[in-house]
Amino acid sequence: MKNEFLIDSNKNYHGAMLAIYDLMNKGEANLSEEEIEHLQAMTIAAEKYEDEVLHLKPVKQPTSLSEVVELFMFENKLSQAKLAGKLGIGKPKLSQILTGERQPDVLFLKALYRKLNLDPKVILENV
Repeated sequence: MKNEFLIDSNKNYHGAMLAIYDLMNKGEANLSEEEIEHLQAMTIAAEKYEDEVLHLKPVKQPTSLSEVVELFMFENKLSQAKLAGKLGIGKPKLSQILTGERQPDVLFLKALYRKLNLDPKVILENV
């Protein structure tokens, strides 16, 4: 990449983040090719600084269907009761699936896809 960018201090990091937000607020369609390249270079440098200096590594990816559902609940601030209602299933059934006492059935998996818009690949990989 011809447009290299280096972040070597917290001050530079905060300055880069402000510049990133300013460019993002303009909207991608309104950026010149040079601004897009600069934005890409800054975001790569910011991510590297976050990983190596600030230790803001990405969150662990879910490894089971119950972890996928629990992450969805956390991100959307849903209780089990609210999620059960949204999925159209009973609270006991959802609880049993999340605790591993019951295997998810096809209707449950379809509800995750159709009502929560979860990626079918994520659902199938974690069943």
